[in-house]
Amino acid sequence: MKKYIKALRAPFISGSVAPVLIGASLAFVGIEGAFPWLNLIAAVIGVASLHTAANLINDYYDAKGSDAINFKVTPFSGGSRAIQEDGLSMNAVEVMIVVFLSLALFTAVWMTKAGRPMVIPLGLLGLFIGWAYSTPPLQLMSKGWGEVLIFFAFGPLVSLGAYYAITGHMTFNSFVIGIPHAFLITGVLWINEFPDYEADKSVGKNNLVVRMGPELARYLYCLIMAMSFMSVIFLIAIFHISFLIMLAFISFPFAFNAMKTAWKEYNSYEKLIPGQAFTVMTVIAQGLLISLGLVVSRLLNGFIKI
Repeated sequence: MKKYIKALRAPFISGSVAPVLIGASLAFVGIEGAFPWLNLIAAVIGVASLHTAANLINDYYDAKGSDAINFKVTPFSGGSRAIQEDGLSMNAVEVMIVVFLSLALFTAVWMTKAGRPMVIPLGLLGLFIGWAYSTPPLQLMSKGWGEVLIFFAFGPLVSLGAYYAITGHMTFNSFVIGIPHAFLITGVLWINEFPDYEADKSVGKNNLVVRMGPELARYLYCLIMAMSFMSVIFLIAIFHISFLIMLAFISFPFAFNAMKTAWKEYNSYEKLIPGQAFTVMTVIAQGLLISLGLVVSRLLNGFIKI
């Protein structure tokens, strides 16, 4: 049982659940009447299922590529290692992929019957991105497009979908509210590519860190993390979203420690681990704080303009 749980990479599911909460919190600001909690639960289950399936697909194809020769493994990078270290069979991974895709489909059908038919094309778009990221012949993670896909899929796409699941319509604000998180989840992917650099390069997995080289890529990592917080100010100034989302800056010390570690230790996979941990902590903390800011703005009445 342990190997199956390990293959799920459950702690990383927070990366997709956080933008669901952000989108749902924005919906809470403007919704009238009772909040549809069942819709939120279905959105969380659907998005988490798609994310889990995408992780499994990634492990499936990386097991034949970089993961097989990657010995610089950390708790945050190098795949789940359930195939390499725990003997999880490829057939079992295939079954797990089908199970989680079926669960996502079930929630999509339920949401459609609840009057939210657009969850199907939104979900299919997310599924396509997860497939195209890891799977030949596209395998966009090896062509320098993986980071861009992750930015879109785990930020604006999810916040937009969650908002729609709650309200039944879409707004541009529900799309852009996912941008701060999009930068952070890209930061998670980026810092995790440093320990994998040599293995990825040797098998032609030419992500942006491989293309730039770790020394230059650390500049971009720090910029990505900083842009997450700068975009919060942008959302307030340009889109008139509540200034209370500035609560996000409470999580900045985590980001600062992550940047400081990555800047100094980008070539040491063991010493980089705290930086990876701080990056994940920033993702979780900032997502909760932005959601809290939106909820509080509704409770205080009139502090937000949409």
